[in-house]
Amino acid sequence: MAAVVVAILGATAAGIGAERRWGVRARAATGRVLDVMLYAVLPFVAFFVIARLELTTGVGAGLAFGYVVALTAGALAWVAGEHVLRLPRPTTGSLVITSMQGNHGYLGVPLVATLVGSDQIGAAVAYDTVVSNPLMYLGSFAIGAALGTRAGHTPRERARAYVRRNPVLLGLAAGLLAPDALAPDPAVDVARAVAVGLLPLGFFVLGVNLMHEREDGALDFPPAITPALATALGLRLLVAPALMVALSTFVLRVPDAYLLQAGMPAAINILIAGHAYGLDLRLMSGVIAWGTAIAVAVALVLAPL
Repeated sequence: MAAVVVAILGATAAGIGAERRWGVRARAATGRVLDVMLYAVLPFVAFFVIARLELTTGVGAGLAFGYVVALTAGALAWVAGEHVLRLPRPTTGSLVITSMQGNHGYLGVPLVATLVGSDQIGAAVAYDTVVSNPLMYLGSFAIGAALGTRAGHTPRERARAYVRRNPVLLGLAAGLLAPDALAPDPAVDVARAVAVGLLPLGFFVLGVNLMHEREDGALDFPPAITPALATALGLRLLVAPALMVALSTFVLRVPDAYLLQAGMPAAINILIAGHAYGLDLRLMSGVIAWGTAIAVAVALVLAPL
C-alpha cells in the first residue's frame, strides 16, 4: 500500500513539475504517451492477460452485480448531466465515465489486500479483469465516441471512430479466442508487469493535466469542486458501493473484495478515452485527483484498525 501511495504522489508531482517547466511541450508529450498506451501497449496487455484468464473461481453473481452497479451509476450520471446540470455533451460524457469506471486494478487490488486480506486478492483481480476492462473498452469508449468532439458528427462517423480508436477491443477479442499456446508464461508475465508499470505513467499524465488547467485559470489546484465534479464523486464513492451492499444484503452475498471494489475512485485510464474522443479532460482529471485522494486517505485511516 505504501508503495502505491508513493507512486501516485511521486508521479503526479513529476507531471505537475514537467508542465510548469516545459508547458506546451509537456502537454504535447502526454498526448503522444496516451496514443502509445492506446495503440501499442494496452492491446498487447489485453491480449495476453485475457488469453490466460480462467473464469472458474471468484466469478459469480457478484461480478454481474458489478455491471449493474457501474451501469446504474452511469445512467444516473447521464440523467444528472443531461437534464439537471445541463452540461455540454463532452462534459456529460466525462461525468458518465467517471461515475461508472473505477480504479479496480492499480488501486483496488492493493487496497483489498491491505484492508480485507490477501485471501481476497483473487476476487479483486477477477472483478478488475471481468468487470472493469470490458466495461472500459466496450462501454466507456462507446460513450466517448457518442459524445466526444473528436469522433465525427454523424452516427456512422462516430461508429467508425469507436472501432478505429479502440484497438484494445481487438486485443480483448483476440485474447478470448486465442489458445493457451499463443500466450506463454513469459509473455503473460511481461504483460502483467507492463500493466503495473502504467500506474505512475498515468498519474504523470494526470499531473500535467491538473497543472495545465490551473494555468488556464479555469481550475484551481487542487481542483475546484464544481457541481459536475461533486456529482461524479458522489455516484462513484457513495452510490456505487451502497448499491453493491444492498445487492449483497438482499439478493446474494458477495465477497468482501467486491464491496470494496465497487467504491473505488475513477480509473486513471479513462484519460485515454477522454483524449481519444475529445471529452472533458478537466472534469476527468479533477474527479480522479479528488477521488484518489479521498480513497487513499480513508485507506490509511482504516489500515491500522
